[in-house]
Amino acid sequence: MVNQSVDAVLQALGDPSRRQIVERLAASPRPVMDLARPLAMSLPAVLRHLSVLEKSGLVTSRKVGRVRTCQLEPDAFRALEGWIVTQRTTWENRLDDLGEFLDGRE
Repeated sequence: MVNQSVDAVLQALGDPSRRQIVERLAASPRPVMDLARPLAMSLPAVLRHLSVLEKSGLVTSRKVGRVRTCQLEPDAFRALEGWIVTQRTTWENRLDDLGEFLDGRE
């Protein structure tokens, strides 16, 4: 369902640490240790944040040997983008209608 994926993405992006991880992954895939380094939290806490991002579909990871590498999945943003476009269009139309109404009252 689209609403569930929008909810999952918004919930995942609701945390500043997860947004920071997403921003860092936007540049390129990174090992978990690289993602954890600038965050002021334990590695298990970082792994919990990555789990939320993976469940939302924003991030995937793969393990090669002892290194787990994460990468951003831009397709996960499409459902959110569609929802935002729909909301923006609705409100633009409402504001246009309000403007026409107010212009007609003068």
